[in-house]
Amino acid sequence: QVQLVESGGGMVQPGGSLRLSCAASGRRSTINYMGWYRQAPGKQRELVANTTSGGFTNYGDSVKGRFTISRDFAKNTVYLQMNSLKPEDTAVYYCRVVTVLNYAYWGQGTQVTVSS
Repeated sequence: QVQLVESGGGMVQPGGSLRLSCAASGRRSTINYMGWYRQAPGKQRELVANTTSGGFTNYGDSVKGRFTISRDFAKNTVYLQMNSLKPEDTAVYYCRVVTVLNYAYWGQGTQVTVSS
């Protein structure tokens, strides 16, 4: 069983920055994939960024060049640095991890609001 604790959401003006964190319980060696997804009102949940234990990273087209995903293996934590935020980035952001045995877990979500 893996539990996820997200933090770092909030409200920011357009052009601002936020950093999200997602700390996973459980043994570090059991987690392969860590990623961030988001869901805006009335829209489907979409991939923001993900990273694997092998160092592969992937970004959604709408955030490339603005967001950066990183992972601290010692802390079993994944981060999402979000720069140059736009109103269309407003959504609930969810952390997702997948273990080496392909069990998937979701965080509770954290609200990000970009507004002037």
